[in-house]
Amino acid sequence: MNSTATDAPDAPDAPDAPDAPDAPNVPDAPNETEASDPTGATAEKAAPDAPDTGGTPDTPDEPDGVDVSRRRWPRVLGALLAVALIATGGALYAEGRHLRDTPATANLALTDAEATTRVTGDVSSALGKIFSYGPGVTAATRAAAKEVLAGKALQQYAALFGQVERQSADQKLTLTTEVVRAGVTRLTGSSAHLLVFLDQVYERRGRAPTTASAQLTVVAELREGRWWIVEIGST
Repeated sequence: MNSTATDAPDAPDAPDAPDAPDAPNVPDAPNETEASDPTGATAEKAAPDAPDTGGTPDTPDEPDGVDVSRRRWPRVLGALLAVALIATGGALYAEGRHLRDTPATANLALTDAEATTRVTGDVSSALGKIFSYGPGVTAATRAAAKEVLAGKALQQYAALFGQVERQSADQKLTLTTEVVRAGVTRLTGSSAHLLVFLDQVYERRGRAPTTASAQLTVVAELREGRWWIVEIGST
């Protein structure tokens, strides 16, 4: 047997297996910080840039604002104090003017001791004359009344003195009047109001003297440099 055998044909090469398709790219897992803060850095990256506002100055930091407030307070307090002083001064001026214009300050009895003493002396002397009389001397009393009384006071006195004359003649009555105290309640340059306290002693022939007290209100007017009694009232 022929040892030289026909060589068997070479087996055909097996076709190459097709390449496996590439695995799709899996997106990277989000960073844990970005996932937990959706409004943080991620939102900042997504947000569009803010438009330029034309150079608006930045808000000062808090420490600077505190310093500004501290510097401003002394000026504010100074202004408030100035307003308070002006208001107080105006109130005091108005009050002082009110006091100067009140009737109390126009009452010379509170400020003019000399004028007060003069009117008190004139009125006290006049009352002592017109309310002192005796039997046979009433004419002198009537004449004195005409020198110290005027107006309504003179009319009232003249109307009553007729009765006094008759009583004095019939009862032999003597009346002595003394002013024990007189006070000026109001005094101006031409008029005065007085409150007068009198002690009167009545004497009848054959009887013990009797003492009585009286209280009168008097209005006087300054005429020709002398005080005249123009009204007399009892209280």
